[in-house]
Parts: sequence; structure tokens; C-alpha cells
Amino acid sequence: MRNLAVFVIRNYFFLLFLFLEILSVYFIVQRNYFQHTSAVSAANWFTGSIYQARTDFSEYLDLKEQNKILSTKLADQLSKQNSSWMFYSAHGTIYNDTIYKQRYEYLPAEVIDNTVTLRNNYIILNRGKLQGVLPDMGVVCGQGVVGIVREVSDNYCVVMSILHSDTKISASLKKDGSFGKLTWDGGSYQYATLADLPDFSKIAKGDTLISSGLGDAFPEGVPVGVVKSFEFKPGEKTYSVEVKLGTDFRKLRHAFIVKSLMRVELDELRKKAGVENGK
Repeated sequence: MRNLAVFVIRNYFFLLFLFLEILSVYFIVQRNYFQHTSAVSAANWFTGSIYQARTDFSEYLDLKEQNKILSTKLADQLSKQNSSWMFYSAHGTIYNDTIYKQRYEYLPAEVIDNTVTLRNNYIILNRGKLQGVLPDMGVVCGQGVVGIVREVSDNYCVVMSILHSDTKISASLKKDGSFGKLTWDGGSYQYATLADLPDFSKIAKGDTLISSGLGDAFPEGVPVGVVKSFEFKPGEKTYSVEVKLGTDFRKLRHAFIVKSLMRVELDELRKKAGVENGK
């Protein structure tokens, strides 16, 4: 209290001047329409800015939770799309009693770690055995194909991304269904190569590439990328295609693990027949 009194005594003239200034401004604002309107507008702008900043900050804090909700909803929509279901009928001819049987469902996941500059790049997702994840399951995102699950722990999995020397994914031209093997040569994270595309393909620059649906890692129709350039190899009668990938791996934060609901049946059948699963 004593310090406050000393401060007031030492700054008496300045405090008096400040008080009179504030009082003058108050009378001017209250008794003049223009100044009053300007002051109210300024106060409203300042108050609005404070509220907007608070709202933006709250939305930022809530963004992670909202992303989880949106990812779950999108996974549900992907599971319900036509490519996740197959015709199933007990009859040789399809009648009106034909039903659909679901083949794929999607599990939303967050990216824990991701590399794009190595020769063999991997992604770690926060889903594992306890959530039903198994090796060789496909992984996609909103932009397209991401990779294939390789190792699984209770709550995490390691995904071999497209940007890996061992990745081979069957991709096809959307317009005619001709397909080849998508590989990565270790160059830019934005590009890959489609090999063994047959000579009858009606390929053109800018064509859309999608997953072919061969194997059971990915359903048919998942975006892969677009044709940037292509070269015909006469001796092999195939095209080699440079593909601009749809997935931006540097910005990858959320993904979906593709769970094949008929995997056990297909694996048992392949085992009996002595054939390997083609991705």
C-alpha cells in the first residue's frame, strides 16, 4: 500500500493529465454522434476479433478429434461403395433374389511415422492385431493407393509404401481395363513406373490409372495416378509408363487399412491349389 501511495505522489501530474484526457474523450464520444458511432464500431470490431480468435483457437484444438470423426465416416462410406461388395448367388443364372456379399471393409488409421527419401520407404500406422490388421492387407488414403502392410504388433503396423523397391501393385487403365505392374525406381516420391502394359492398350497422356482388383489387397477402382509419359518397347510388345502418383506421401497423415473379409477362404484355396497371391 505504501508503494502505491509513493507511486501516485511521484506521478501525480501525469496521472491527473491521463484522467482528464480519458474524461475528455468520454464526453466527446457521448455527446457527438459521429464520434460515438465510430467508438462503438471500433469496440465491436475489437470484441469481434477477440471472439474470432478464441473460436479459431478452439477449432484448432478440436481439429484432431474432428479428423478422427471424419476418417471414421469416410471408412464407413468406403466400405459401402460398390467395389467393396460382390455378387453372390446360389444359382447359375442371376435372378432378382441375388444378394450382395461384402468383400472389403476399411479401418481408419493415423500415420505415426513416414519416410519418402530412402530407397525402401515405410509407413507406421496406429492399428495392429488387436484391431484385426494382418500382413499383406492393402492401405489407401483419400488420394489413392498407399502400400501394403508388412509387419504387425498389437497396436501398430509397418506398411511398405509404393515408394519401396519391392512393391509391385497391379494397376490398370481406367478406360480400357488393360493392366500392368506398378513399381518404384527410387527417384522422385511423386512418380512411379507401370511396366508390362500390353500393346493393345489405348493409352494416352493424362489417362487415369486405378487398382485392377487382381489379388485381394485392393478392390478395383482405387485411384493410383495419371499417365505422365509412356514408351513402347517393340521387342517386348509392352508399354513402359511414367505415372504421376495420386498420393502425396509428404503430406500423408491419415490412411485406411483395407480388410478383405474373404481372405481366409481365398488363402485356403490358394494353399490347396499351390498358387501365390498376386498383389
